[in-house]
Amino acid sequence: MSDRMVTRKRSHGRRGALAAACAGLALSLTAGVPGVATASDGPVPPRPALRILDAPAAVAQGLLHPDASPAGANDWSCKPTRRHPRPVVLLHGSAANRFNNWSMLSPWLKRQGYCVFAPNYGGAPGSPFQATGPIARSAQQVARYVDRVLKATGARQVDLVGHSQGGGPTPRWYLRFEGGTQPKHPKRNKVRGLVALAPSNHGGDISGVGRLTTQLGLDPAMSAVVGQAWSDQMVGSEMNRKLDRDGDTQPGVHYTVIATRYDEFATPYQNSFLTAGPGATVRNILIQNICPEDLSEHLSLAYDSNAAQLVSNALDPAHARPVRCGPALPVLGG
Repeated sequence: MSDRMVTRKRSHGRRGALAAACAGLALSLTAGVPGVATASDGPVPPRPALRILDAPAAVAQGLLHPDASPAGANDWSCKPTRRHPRPVVLLHGSAANRFNNWSMLSPWLKRQGYCVFAPNYGGAPGSPFQATGPIARSAQQVARYVDRVLKATGARQVDLVGHSQGGGPTPRWYLRFEGGTQPKHPKRNKVRGLVALAPSNHGGDISGVGRLTTQLGLDPAMSAVVGQAWSDQMVGSEMNRKLDRDGDTQPGVHYTVIATRYDEFATPYQNSFLTAGPGATVRNILIQNICPEDLSEHLSLAYDSNAAQLVSNALDPAHARPVRCGPALPVLGG
């Protein structure tokens, strides 16, 4: 059942100048945090601490070591536990990579007892700028990776957690067209849940820039420079029309969308939200409806401890905890 969050009618400045100044860093932020080697059924650790230097450090490390795994991820000997029977596969955003997108959330989920995996996809090997290629091709790579995770862990299903493109069109294309689900037999789905942070589900106009390039016919030129993922994620693109043609969701999948009103890429932020179709559940969350003073925008939502608790609650609703709202800043998270 869809649980679309209602926007509070408050007048907030968009902090666009700060976001624009930092947009060139990447489409996601991270930091290296020590992890543990094996999954366990221990208690949920405290919320990640606010470390405002993590984000720039992660951007730098992601540029230097784009093929590195974030702490806690890609232990191929990990076996799921009874409490957390499904491995978690983390999918980074456009022009990001697994290291710089997930170095906060990956070790935090690992300490909670999950087997955590994170691929690079949609880019040339060794490039720090991944998820720039065609969405359909990226989804094929994700499909192969999920199959590898299922084989290695012996699990029947995985949960997906994604940011930006990695929470929106790429996993949705995989679920619909690349074998992630079996609509006539949902119990055979390879994916149980999709948790999305600031996903570009129905395209984004990048605070008007994308709308302008589309109107001027410049999307092909932009894609020639930054990759086909640019055109694919524009509002009304051929990819979006095909993906949305038969509805937003697949039977048997539980969807959670976490958006921010200060998003400067997946704009308007309401385009992130999904509508549940037959056999699926959707919960759409505007994080400012949970934590009104949360200032995270598109980039920093992956480094927002308030959002991290919502991710944990979506992955394990039987043990959900109230979000203890803490400070979260544009670009830096919290």
